[in-house]
Amino acid sequence: MSSYIIEGGHKLEGTVKISGSKNSALPIIAATILNAGKTTLYNVPNIQDTQMMYKILETLGAKIEKKNGKIKIDTSKIEKFEIPPELMHKMRSSVILAGALIGRYQKATFSYPGGCDIGSRPIDLHLKSFEKLGIQVNQNHGNIECNAEKIKGEKIDLDFPSVGATENAILASILAEGTTIITNAAREPEIIDLQNFLNKMGAKIVGAGTDEIQIEGVKKLKDISYNIMPDRIETGSFLCFAAATKGNIILENVNATHITPIISKLEEAECKIETSKNKIKIIAPKKLKAIDIKTMPYPGFPTDMQSVFASMLTIAKGTSIIVENIFENRYKYTQELNKMGAKITVEGKSAIIRGTRKLYGADVKATDLRGGAALVLAGLIAKGKTQVDDIEYILRGYEKLDYKLQNLGANINIE
Repeated sequence: MSSYIIEGGHKLEGTVKISGSKNSALPIIAATILNAGKTTLYNVPNIQDTQMMYKILETLGAKIEKKNGKIKIDTSKIEKFEIPPELMHKMRSSVILAGALIGRYQKATFSYPGGCDIGSRPIDLHLKSFEKLGIQVNQNHGNIECNAEKIKGEKIDLDFPSVGATENAILASILAEGTTIITNAAREPEIIDLQNFLNKMGAKIVGAGTDEIQIEGVKKLKDISYNIMPDRIETGSFLCFAAATKGNIILENVNATHITPIISKLEEAECKIETSKNKIKIIAPKKLKAIDIKTMPYPGFPTDMQSVFASMLTIAKGTSIIVENIFENRYKYTQELNKMGAKITVEGKSAIIRGTRKLYGADVKATDLRGGAALVLAGLIAKGKTQVDDIEYILRGYEKLDYKLQNLGANINIE
């Protein structure tokens, strides 16, 4: 397992280019199965999760070519419908392949997915959606087999606006007979990106970004090329890195409209932020002000930013309170921050953060992707040397994080 070694106390200055969105790229890579042809993707982040997706597609029979920042995927020769359990266990979002396989071939076999342990994320909403479309779902010993004679458009009402379940329902119904309507759908920008990608391929989807999505089944899809949207969580993370280090940076290749709640909370903490078409500039205050945050489904404050904000608020003036409403196991990183001198108390869904003057370098362990990013932030502001272990979690979702931070003046290396 690799580690980041960080020497704290350097303020971040300069310009950073934000990568393509992880949470947009993964469902779009899965969706390339649907045209049983060739797709060219641009702005795909080069991270462990996308590499894992390519590996699974290749196992199923797809051909993948990577060069000069573009990815060519040919799914015309897919002959397998079983997602290998050992790959499935490494990455939770691999469940999105099920919808694409079912949509194209009316069958898929897979197991319960893995990923970051941040609480229970059952896939029953996904399976219920499949059953609504007339797909038979059989579960035996952790294996899930889905089969359908044919897929018929239907109304799917989600109990919770789950992003993955919304995406799987869309993928499974693209080539169905008739019209599918998804209500209480997730509204995240990544769903809009998936809709735009599929519509370019020839699908007929309307309503992404609202809580009701309508899919009119089509007979076939065509070969296309597509540019993945920027990563809004990486954008938010770099804004927090700058805010915490009293820095000022410019972020390029961003979409500020995707991160409205993040920007307003940073402004509340007394950061100055200027946005233009695809750039954001942040100037940090001398001292951050404590703020309160409640995580909510989009367009509320994103759960994925909660840990990075908490880390930043450890040195704010006053007491901050964070309420986590999405995942129940998302405060593991706070124990690691407390080793560095943070004053965080967790009570149920809430974390109470009493601002302190300084954090101190220590050996800490990443417990999940975003919790890992929170520890990197703490290392950037701590006095002395911080070692963040188990950074495989972080590499799953941030492209060249050490390199980008070095370019902004941070002292960070991988060992």
